Amino acid sequence: MAIDKTLYERLGGKETFVKVHKIFYDKAYADPWLSKFFTDKPQEHLENQQTDFMIQLMGGPKCYAGKSPKDAHKHIMISDELFEFRSEMLSDSIKEAGISDELREQWLLADSTFQRALVKGSVDECVRAYPTQPILDFQK
Repeated sequence: MAIDKTLYERLGGKETFVKVHKIFYDKAYADPWLSKFFTDKPQEHLENQQTDFMIQLMGGPKCYAGKSPKDAHKHIMISDELFEFRSEMLSDSIKEAGISDELREQWLLADSTFQRALVKGSVDECVRAYPTQPILDFQK
């Protein structure tokens, strides 16, 4: 019965996550606003990290060994506008991957749980992990 399956299983397993994140990061790296946040990060690395993180979040195998979202983004000024823009791009990517609207909404709901931890009211809330780390603030 489908109700007994995890969201990871209902989405079709790792292959679906890899597909969605490839579509998403192709869009993000091509976008004039979002691409500014990724200039020092190889796209494939971010795709793999996001895939591992979301697989684990949605009931799949425990395979993510990176930082928490809050720690990984503490030096980035993420406004509500930026978070929503990224969410819309993710929604489009999930749809483009051929996932049903019902499962897309469940994915986005899981993803939205991080908004409170990531969004900052001002750049003053950003924290460097090391003294020379740049604070990333590219507001529209």
